[in-house]
Amino acid sequence: MAQCFDSVSVCFSKSLGAPIGSALCGSRDFLRRALRVRKMAGGGMRQSGMLAAAAEYALDHHIDRLAEDHALMQVFAKGIEGLPGIRFEWPQSNIVFIELEGKLRERSAEFMAYLRQHGVLVNGTYRLRFVTHLNLDRKGVEYAAGVIRQFAAQA
Repeated sequence: MAQCFDSVSVCFSKSLGAPIGSALCGSRDFLRRALRVRKMAGGGMRQSGMLAAAAEYALDHHIDRLAEDHALMQVFAKGIEGLPGIRFEWPQSNIVFIELEGKLRERSAEFMAYLRQHGVLVNGTYRLRFVTHLNLDRKGVEYAAGVIRQFAAQA
């Protein structure tokens, strides 16, 4: 998958369920430069063994369940498909970006407050990022899509 790229960043949180962490992959020269930039920017962690252990656990135990998150995102997409004011490309993974248009875009602050008030957590303002992950199930995904449908029906 990454053969056409010089570098790749792999996140251990999101669906894998590690609390934080990523791996940066690339040539030795690229990694040397990245380490230098990180140090110049004040980055780095000391005594990060516990976090590394969590990432290792996630890699050992959660890889197979990534397909569940991808399937749940398909359920979510079907639940919001065709709603006025919502445009998105069909998701290929556990992440979908939604573009708000028209009245929904004009009322984006109200929409975000409505989502938050109903327990649907999302990042963005006019372009929203939804992610399915280890702590979501089908019921939760269907609930989130329903909350969006309710607001869209009022808009």
